[in-house]
Amino acid sequence: MARSLSKPARTSLLPWLGLAFVIILCDQLTKIAILRVFSYGESVSLTSFFNLVLVYNLGAAFSFLASAGGWQRWALTALGLGAALVIIYMLQRHGTQRLFCTALAFILGGALGNVIDRLAYGHVIDFLDFHLNAWHFPAFNLADSAITLGAILLIFDELRRVRHGSR
Repeated sequence: MARSLSKPARTSLLPWLGLAFVIILCDQLTKIAILRVFSYGESVSLTSFFNLVLVYNLGAAFSFLASAGGWQRWALTALGLGAALVIIYMLQRHGTQRLFCTALAFILGGALGNVIDRLAYGHVIDFLDFHLNAWHFPAFNLADSAITLGAILLIFDELRRVRHGSR
C-alpha cells in the first residue's frame, strides 16, 4: 500500500491572525488606559479580592529574571518573536484544526502583546491584581491571560485527541 505524500490541508491564516490581532489590540488598549489613569504603584480596590494596579515586570512570568541586569529584555523579546514565527508556521500547517488554531492564536496575540511592551517601554505593563486578604497573586495583564487560556485550550485539545484516538 503506497503512503500518501500529500501535504496537510491548509486554510487561510487570516482568521487566526485576525484573532491574534484583536487580542493584541485589547491588550494594548487596556495598558494604555492604565498608563494614562494610574501612576506607578498606584492601586484601586474594586472588590474584596481584586485591584487594579500599575506595576512593571522586567522579567518573564512571576517576575522570573526581573533583576537579571537588562539582557533579559532582549532575550525575552527574541524568544517571543521566535515563538510567534513557529506559531504562524503551525497555524499555516494546521489551519483546519479549529480548537488547536484558536489556542495558538491566543498564545500568539499574548506573546506579541508583551513583546510590544518590551520594545516600547523596556518592561511589561501589568495591572490585574487578584488577592486573598494579604496574599497577592502576581499582577498580570490581558496578554498573560490570553497565553494562559491558549495553553489551557492546547491541553484540552490534546486530551480530546487522545480520548478520540486521533493523531
